[in-house]
Amino acid sequence: QVRLVESGGGFLQAGGSLRLSCAASAASGIEFSISAMAWYRQAPGKQRELVASISRGDTTTYADSVKGRFTISRDSAKNTVLLQMNQLKPEDTAVYYCNSKMRVPPIPGTRDYWGQGTQVTVSS
Repeated sequence: QVRLVESGGGFLQAGGSLRLSCAASAASGIEFSISAMAWYRQAPGKQRELVASISRGDTTTYADSVKGRFTISRDSAKNTVLLQMNQLKPEDTAVYYCNSKMRVPPIPGTRDYWGQGTQVTVSS
């Protein structure tokens, strides 16, 4: 009923830039509200980790490993979150997942919703 669709992943050399996009949508007639949105990533053999998050009030947080290189932003009118990734490194290689904390009536409370993931591969 509710979907998060990511785009923008790819293969590139170290030092390059990519922009990931994630749009939340729902089937006709379903209204939802978004509190926070975030990007996570999972590299092979590693646990999923938080990369960056942005609150309803546009407060942002970043993993130490990406501070100064990545920027998260959102377009609330379009229910979209972006992740601008600059100065990419081989260690940024991972599947990147969009996450959204959403309220989707009649389900009570706020739940986590996830996108399908988009691969980012950075070669040295």
